[in-house]
Amino acid sequence: MTKKRKKKRGGGAKNMFRNNILSIFTADPFRLYNYKQVSAKLIIKDKAGRDLVGTILAELLKEEVLEEVRPGKFRLNAAWAREQQDYSNTITGTVDMKNTGKAYVIPEDDSDDIFIAPNNTYHALHRDIVKVRLFPKRKDKKPEGRIVVIEKRAKEQYVGIVEISKKFAFLVPDSRNMPIDIFIPLDKIKGARNGQKAVARITEWPEQSKNPFGEITDVLGNPGEHNVEMQSILAEHDFPLAFPAKVEKEAEKIPWKIPEEEYKKRRDFRNIWTITIDPEDAKDFDDALSLKKLKSGNWEVGVHIADVSYYVKPGTPLDDEGYRRATSVYLVDRVIPMLPEKLSNNVCSLKANEDKLCFSAVFELDENAKVVRQWFGRTVINSDRRFNYDEVQEIIENGKGEFAEEIGVLHRLASGLRDERFKNGSINFASQEVKFKLDEDGTPIGVYIKEQKDSNMLIEDFMLLANKKVAEFIGKKKAREKPKTFIYRIHDTPSPEKLNTFVQFLGKLGYTLKINSQESLAKSFNDLFKQIAGKGEENMIETIAIRTMAKAEYSTEN
Repeated sequence: MTKKRKKKRGGGAKNMFRNNILSIFTADPFRLYNYKQVSAKLIIKDKAGRDLVGTILAELLKEEVLEEVRPGKFRLNAAWAREQQDYSNTITGTVDMKNTGKAYVIPEDDSDDIFIAPNNTYHALHRDIVKVRLFPKRKDKKPEGRIVVIEKRAKEQYVGIVEISKKFAFLVPDSRNMPIDIFIPLDKIKGARNGQKAVARITEWPEQSKNPFGEITDVLGNPGEHNVEMQSILAEHDFPLAFPAKVEKEAEKIPWKIPEEEYKKRRDFRNIWTITIDPEDAKDFDDALSLKKLKSGNWEVGVHIADVSYYVKPGTPLDDEGYRRATSVYLVDRVIPMLPEKLSNNVCSLKANEDKLCFSAVFELDENAKVVRQWFGRTVINSDRRFNYDEVQEIIENGKGEFAEEIGVLHRLASGLRDERFKNGSINFASQEVKFKLDEDGTPIGVYIKEQKDSNMLIEDFMLLANKKVAEFIGKKKAREKPKTFIYRIHDTPSPEKLNTFVQFLGKLGYTLKINSQESLAKSFNDLFKQIAGKGEENMIETIAIRTMAKAEYSTEN
């Protein structure tokens, strides 16, 4: 006779317990709870009950139903919540928040903007990606709806002024698109004083709370001070104010000296005349030009770019930080580099009289600047001198100065490349760049127009040559060989509608533009730019002309 198997007890009770815990989080999806707060909500006081709460929280975290925002602090996982709901009749878009609290959602499909009243924003903020459920359309009224889910927060950190009272504090954001102050508990102000500028991070936003809760992460200083305002600009755009310690630590481990075995792996340009040409206030020099007269009478020109890949390896903290930052940021008085200073301003900066590792495009050019031969690969260089653009321009104009002969040759070859480029349909867009005059403290005291001179175009033409030839080299497919994966920057032809609008605009100013064929279009644009050169309307026409062109796209297909 077989024994009856005993039924496990408590499974149903645990499931009911789990559902009760889950309902706490779904009722207030933005709020953070620890196990004690959940236990209190369920009126559980005994240790066994609290332990069970902790176990269920751990299970929900493992199942990605919850997310652990801070150690021991949980909230509902927005991704899981979205999967549980039917959003088939919703529209996805980006929030355009106004300082009054009302908002518009700009749909992804370019349909009409959707008005969102302040009481229907669901705690969404400016530039958040959200889903909207439309209200029934009323006659002659624009679309209106309510936000039902926040797909992705645009940011968590805000810059503003700290206001402290006896029991709590607020950060009043600088941004006009942030209509809500951030509530800061007094134990989270990080030493900030009343009236100072600071950066606050939103930590939670309970559903029934008017204001989000947050904590001060950085105290910037007193408003109005030059350095404080510059730091504010960076923080407001979520650019990190410092490198993480592990990134700085990795950078410090990079040796100053190039290993002897690395020289043997590279083409050696150290004995070939090489210079850098940069703005006068440049701190890092990431490209250089070399020149050598060949026995054939042709010229060898090398375009050398600092080989950052030698120092920054995939998957390292340096690589991750560079990926996160994406670019260096140039403000009026400073550069915030993509990589720590040891790399950006030292080992990867092509300083004069120092051996430096590069990746190079080397061309043999005849006297007419036609490319006879080309080579691409890793090199080592040693620059003979660091020039600024004004110094090179003076040499070009006067034919005198250190290395005047070599600079004259580079100028002549660059001019030949430029002429050929325009002959082949390149358009000479030369929009004006504004620069600032600074006092000793870095405060702007004046504005001037930066002129694009021959020295600037010299560098530009060789860089364009290198980019073009590298793209051609990579894009060239051999028989039975898979094409190499590469990212190209491409421009489509401008739309006929935009061109016609531009032609009509020019007509009102007394100018004409022939758009009969694609072949004649570039010449017609260049002729127009010659006509307007130096005239009051030059900058306006060039700006509108640029907007008439198709935007550049990045694609793996050329």
